[in-house]
Amino acid sequence: MDMRKKADHLLWLCTVALAAWVLPGAGHFLISERKRAVLIFLTITLTFAAGLWVGSIGVIDSVAGWAWYIAQIMVSPAAGIIDHITRSQKIVSFARPNDIGQIYTSVAGLLNLLCVINAVYLAYTGRGEQIGQEEKNV
Repeated sequence: MDMRKKADHLLWLCTVALAAWVLPGAGHFLISERKRAVLIFLTITLTFAAGLWVGSIGVIDSVAGWAWYIAQIMVSPAAGIIDHITRSQKIVSFARPNDIGQIYTSVAGLLNLLCVINAVYLAYTGRGEQIGQEEKNV
């Protein structure tokens, strides 16, 4: 594999990883794993939304809950936007709903991290089809 092909392949892997982080399931969608992409999107988005519903957006706090925030930001950049809103408007969440909300949103982030790794691995091994290439039945 020459240097140009290696650079293109590395760029493709980075694109898949970034897409999978920005929108859960998008990395799998890019490699033509459509059903898996939809499942990942629904699972992670609904888990994250359930955590926000139970604990309010106050569960995303990069200052007081920095350890949880590390896992929560893995869902997508949307967690960072929510954190900015909670800090600027001083929204807080307390007691049991806060704990449960943090757990749900953090689990969603860690699940997405696994899905990002899986999408990059599948793209690296060549499983799935890249955009613009059709599967040829021989």
